Amino acid sequence: MEIVAFGVQADERPLLEQAFAGRHQVRALDVFLNRDTAPIAHGYEIVSSSVNADLSADVLQTLAAGGTKMIAQRSTGFNNIDLEAAADLGMSIGRVSRYSPYAVAEFAWALALAVNRHLVRATNRTRNFDFRLDGLMGRDLRGRTAGVLGTGKIGEAFTRIAHGFGMNLLGWDLAANPRCVELGMAYVTKERLFAEADLVSLHLPLVAATRHLVDAAALAAMKDDAILINSSRGGLVDTAALVGTLKAGRLTGVGLDVYEEEAGLFYYDKSLGVIDDDTLARLMTFGNVLVTSHQAYFTKEAVGQIIDATVTNVEDYLTGRTNDNTLVIRGQLPAAAR
Repeated sequence: MEIVAFGVQADERPLLEQAFAGRHQVRALDVFLNRDTAPIAHGYEIVSSSVNADLSADVLQTLAAGGTKMIAQRSTGFNNIDLEAAADLGMSIGRVSRYSPYAVAEFAWALALAVNRHLVRATNRTRNFDFRLDGLMGRDLRGRTAGVLGTGKIGEAFTRIAHGFGMNLLGWDLAANPRCVELGMAYVTKERLFAEADLVSLHLPLVAATRHLVDAAALAAMKDDAILINSSRGGLVDTAALVGTLKAGRLTGVGLDVYEEEAGLFYYDKSLGVIDDDTLARLMTFGNVLVTSHQAYFTKEAVGQIIDATVTNVEDYLTGRTNDNTLVIRGQLPAAAR
């Protein structure tokens, strides 16, 4: 069988093709799955999508009309998929429920350290042979407080690194992670976490209850010199409120690997065009803000695990099995996905 895979990065392509070798042929495309590109999948029973795919009801209808019965998404988040519509269309949907948590946690710390020690500004200066230290003073992290919202596998990995720095640990989640408690983490209300943390890092899924969790009120509660890191989902942060906070001269630094309106921007080369997203354009003007293009997961280990899980999802679909990655199976929503 031939599978069409959308949104395949250049570094990802050989890993994807190798994983499916001897099983199925893969047509790897660098274009992302959306309303405009969905007709390309006509005639393909199985489609693989990437993290920024648009799998809203109308896109799913186009895919189903073309014969697609199964979608294997190569990411953990599935807020971009209309699961009810997929079920109504009799489709099967699989995702990747887990991969290396260290990839994202380590990258979140890379952002935190970069904004704390002003590495981007420093690098830009030295490239111009400006070796002054004016405005580059950072802070020791030891003894300061890290606030971790979401203490699953990635949040736990982030917490272990914070513990290694000698930081005090505050956590917020639906349930305490005993391994984080063993490290000395105190679970508190999110209001207390925002008020007391010197460094706030987000490791939560994007659902209705977490959308704009970091809103104007949360930002107002944060310390003026706090650092905010988001390597999870863009919609967790109210970006307009964040811009207002930064315009007021608050927050030492912000590191964002995700953005709530990143679809159609991230993973594309927009350097020769005009960015009509005024919020993002304004955000990028702040010298204490570092924005990367949703790359926290992008390590050889993590991508390899994502692809291996995708192969498993395809094989299980073909043999009628389900697994922990199954979101919809032949028009039925498993209890975990409801």
